[in-house]
Amino acid sequence: MIQPGFAFCGACGASVPGAEPAAAPVGVFAQDSAKLVLIQPDGTEGGTVEIPTSEVAVGRDAGGFFGSDAYLSPRHAVFRAEGDRVVVRDENSLNGVFVKIMPNQPQELHTGDIFRVGQELILFEAIDRGSPTADGTEKMGSPIEGLWGRLCLIVGKGRIGNSFPVGGEGVILGRERGNILFPEDGYVSGIHLRVHAEKGSFFITDLGSSNGSFYKVNQEATLGAGDFLLMGAQLFRIDF
Repeated sequence: MIQPGFAFCGACGASVPGAEPAAAPVGVFAQDSAKLVLIQPDGTEGGTVEIPTSEVAVGRDAGGFFGSDAYLSPRHAVFRAEGDRVVVRDENSLNGVFVKIMPNQPQELHTGDIFRVGQELILFEAIDRGSPTADGTEKMGSPIEGLWGRLCLIVGKGRIGNSFPVGGEGVILGRERGNILFPEDGYVSGIHLRVHAEKGSFFITDLGSSNGSFYKVNQEATLGAGDFLLMGAQLFRIDF
């Protein structure tokens, strides 16, 4: 929950209307250089790391505010600047790198993708119906007609909890309303996110949630100014 007086949500980076603006980060940087800015739980800006055009690695081995985060791998991710964009590469970290998606803008999903809603980690898997054999025989356990995917809750490394079938027009995830509910997770909005299919492709759309939705980076992702990402237990923003 967002505490009174905080300028940003410590879980997702959402701004709080009427809050005082955060102080500018301390540091001297080359003109137009990219920066990785730590957003502290009270919404103020913490430490800042310059991102050059050459690669810079972050993780516990980097020390500073990275060194005390036990959820960061020793070498967690690598960043580099490319013009007005920043490329982040996950260095096979244990807990991954998650990027915040823009509200009401569909983010394409592929089978095996992971996304985060509140404190929930969710794996998406497209359903492969397979093809009958040459004599028309179908394999036992073929999925029900109309289903095109399933959502699986990740409850530990390599461990899956409840799974939910997805078909038709998709499903709504939320704390109070929808098809899949997380009533105990205070970081999930009443109506939070939609999973849906369009013309053979799959998407997640954040429905204007308070704390946002995040997708897990597969290898590399390209970010712009103002984008937020989660690494370990910390929230960061890309600045120029």
